[in-house]
Amino acid sequence: MRSLLLGAVADDVTGATDLGSMLSRNGMDVIQVLGPPGKESTDDVEADAIVCALKTRTAPREQAVEESLAAARWLMAQGAKQLFFKYCSTFDSTEAGNIGPVAEALLDLVDEDLAVVCPAYPENGRTVFQGHLFVGNRLLSESGMRHHPLTPMTDANLVRFLGRQCRRPESVGLVPYEVVDRGAGAIRAWLAKLRARGVRFALVDATKADHLWSAATAVSDLRLVTGGSGIARGLPANFRRTDELPERIEARLPALGGPVAVLAGSCSEATRAQVGVMATRHTALALDPIALAGGPETVDEIVGRARAALGQGPVLIHSSAAPEQVEAAQQALGRDKAGETVEAAFGKVASGLVESGVRTFVVAGGETSGRVAAALGLRRLRIGPEIEPGVPWTLHIGDPEVRIAFKSGNFGSDDFFLKALEILEES
Repeated sequence: MRSLLLGAVADDVTGATDLGSMLSRNGMDVIQVLGPPGKESTDDVEADAIVCALKTRTAPREQAVEESLAAARWLMAQGAKQLFFKYCSTFDSTEAGNIGPVAEALLDLVDEDLAVVCPAYPENGRTVFQGHLFVGNRLLSESGMRHHPLTPMTDANLVRFLGRQCRRPESVGLVPYEVVDRGAGAIRAWLAKLRARGVRFALVDATKADHLWSAATAVSDLRLVTGGSGIARGLPANFRRTDELPERIEARLPALGGPVAVLAGSCSEATRAQVGVMATRHTALALDPIALAGGPETVDEIVGRARAALGQGPVLIHSSAAPEQVEAAQQALGRDKAGETVEAAFGKVASGLVESGVRTFVVAGGETSGRVAAALGLRRLRIGPEIEPGVPWTLHIGDPEVRIAFKSGNFGSDDFFLKALEILEES
């Protein structure tokens, strides 16, 4: 029986598949568990890594901590040798949490006194320099994330920002660029200095892939690692150096055939651009929260229109809108109701499309992905080939048999949806 090497807790579905894709790309067999794990065992599943995809990014803080701890305890009971807390590379959270409170609870659980914080993902334009997070060439606070409807990021200084989420602001320190650039040995030595000063969370500067490899090597002995999926690229190599992980070839997933649906609930700049490109080639149907709440445009009508169009090719159903349109809907309905109306609609749309024979989905947006997964009753996914960095195709293990790709709202090139369809045709 294969030993479980890495157990991960992710704060949303797309982040979990992003992490799973990174681990798979670097030689691990990966299973993703959707939702809080129950009492089930993984004895019937062969995997090097298990990623638990929760929906805690914007949940009440106490709920986020409780569910994260439960998932971590379950992973440890399965034999995980190292834990990973996965959050977005744009550090999506509020000043109250949930990254800090969850990280503190997990560090207490493993009975350790230090963990690293590494959201950097240069491959997708997320870099950290002198403690400041950049998206492309812009500070996080000057990027499109400043307009996020749930977690507007207005402070790019993550030492300061994370400190406000933790019990003690001084418990957050920095591993600066000049240290990281000298390699894993220098990082380890610096971590020892921070530990001696009482620092519990060490934010790691990283502006290129080599920095992430060095950081990953330096944390091989830590029980808890936190960050985006960038640093995870080097974790399989740690297990390979100890002969716990053999060399493997990425597994391919079976083609299921039939119609394809793209469900886009994110309002990020990246997803709005992707919706625009997709709409020039295929049928596009928009979900309007005000119309849905008022009743004139029902979910059944949307599903019916989609069903009628599936014979001509893939169908896009989206709620992606510009910030001013999102604000107008929130003012008309209230922030929570506007979001819940749309997400509930996506869950019902997904269920209706499965009943219509759709077995392949691309879903954009963390909240949307979580709702779709719950509506379809998805529990375990096997990670398959990558579409673009951070976004793999996956196959549900169980009923219904669906192939599905969950994409973070911020990820992907403008023609991402078309690329996903091309990979389907080639496989």
